[in-house]
This record gives sequence, structure tokens and C-alpha cells, in this order.
Amino acid sequence: MLSPKERSLRGRIGAYRLHATHDPKVTTLAARRAFMARFEREVDPDRTLDPAERERRALMARKAHFAALALKSSRARRRRPPTSQATEAAA
Repeated sequence: MLSPKERSLRGRIGAYRLHATHDPKVTTLAARRAFMARFEREVDPDRTLDPAERERRALMARKAHFAALALKSSRARRRRPPTSQATEAAA
């Protein structure tokens, strides 16, 4: 049975091998398209907008999504008790 750290390391090794032999832009193309489609559906559920306008709005919705994630992350870090740099380096 692998520990969580060992599983993580094993996954990282697999990712490195994959990216050493394949173009990451090709291997993640379907996932990136699906991710953007989510924002396109959010901003134009009835598909009535001009495609260029839909794309512009979807990009803004994606930026808003990541900005909200950054805000949540910032708040979570602020709530965490302070740690020393030695503790962080060992992790």
C-alpha cells in the first residue's frame, strides 16, 4: 500500500513521462475545450450571441472565476496559523 506522498510522487513521475513524450497542448486539448465551454454556456446559454462576443464574455467569466479562487485562497491562508519557514521547507 502506497502512502499519500508515494502516490503523489508516482503520479508526478507519470506526468513527467507523459510530457516528455507528448505535447501537453495536444494531450490537454479536450479538457481545455470542455473547460471553456462551461463559461460559454454560462454567458450565453441560448447561443444567441455572436461567436466573437461569446468568446470575449467567456474569457471574462473565466478571469472572474480564477480571481474568485485567488480571493478564497488568500482568505484561507490568512486564517491558517503562521508557520516557520523550516516547517514549510520540510513539507
